[in-house]
Amino acid sequence: MPQSSSAVGTPAASESISPDHIFEIGFAFWKSKALLSAVELGVFTTLSERPLGGEALTERIGINRRGGRDFLDALVALNLLDRDGAGRYTNRPDCELYLDARKPTYIGGQLERLNEPLYECWGHLTEALRTGHGPSALANGGYAALYADDAAFKSFLRAMTGSSLIPARALAEIFPWHLHETVMDIGTAQGCVPVELAHAHTHLRGGGFDLPEVGRAFQDYVHRNSLSDRLTFHPGDFLRDDLPGADVLIMGRILHNWDLPTKQLLVRKAAQAVPPGGALVVYDNIIDNERRYRPHSLLASLNMLIDTPAGSEFTEEECINWMHTAGFRDIRMERLDLINTAAIGFK
Repeated sequence: MPQSSSAVGTPAASESISPDHIFEIGFAFWKSKALLSAVELGVFTTLSERPLGGEALTERIGINRRGGRDFLDALVALNLLDRDGAGRYTNRPDCELYLDARKPTYIGGQLERLNEPLYECWGHLTEALRTGHGPSALANGGYAALYADDAAFKSFLRAMTGSSLIPARALAEIFPWHLHETVMDIGTAQGCVPVELAHAHTHLRGGGFDLPEVGRAFQDYVHRNSLSDRLTFHPGDFLRDDLPGADVLIMGRILHNWDLPTKQLLVRKAAQAVPPGGALVVYDNIIDNERRYRPHSLLASLNMLIDTPAGSEFTEEECINWMHTAGFRDIRMERLDLINTAAIGFK
């Protein structure tokens, strides 16, 4: 008689199959929320001043003593904080560098957006999968609705800077900037990408292109970085207007916001704006061609389901095909960090 399929549930079989991986994923939101709340409460910024004992730290960040000790020690167990023999807490080196809101290396703006509104919106993933439509303000009203809310607008711009810092620094190292004089960042937000490139390569000039409402934020950020003489804001709508020309155009985390025809349109517009010998750099949570080795990229595509009207991530092959059709050649892929991959093509 054939063995029943239920045999996998027998005691002998269950001893060799562990549920650890299932539980690890199922409980992952506990870890995530602990980090996001720590950023929201200013834990890392507070500890950047000096080490603090548990009572002093809970008082400084304004949390109740009942959960305070467990919260702080959970951050220690998650390798986000250290605790010495006297019970004083300090930042781990990576958190000291990247989660102190007063440092130019702060990436917490992206975590702030994950905490609010995206954490709540992801609670509606099942509904979004059933309906094909997410609950976020951006998904339901576009950028006009997002920018109409001043607090949400500023939070969004900080998030774009937080998500751009590390890939921008990687691009500064891997691209042959010595062969080019100008750069233009499309959908630039505060201008983190051109600022990082201009800091690393003092001959570069250019700027950023975005909706007019973003202009003041860009100018303020560039001014704080003492680059107003080299970087200029170009107002416009890339869905309606021509793109400003430059030797190198960058589209970082832009294409994933739109449907397929719009993705292709933006790549064609970039080809029109780049001179012969120039280049287009597209970086995003690009999915591997097998669609199995970059879980973050596939989950990022679900985030586009939740957070945009029609956006999605895309594979390396898809991006290469769009760029090749638009007129770019010698297209190569470069991993920028754990999350972002860049497609680099030359005209």
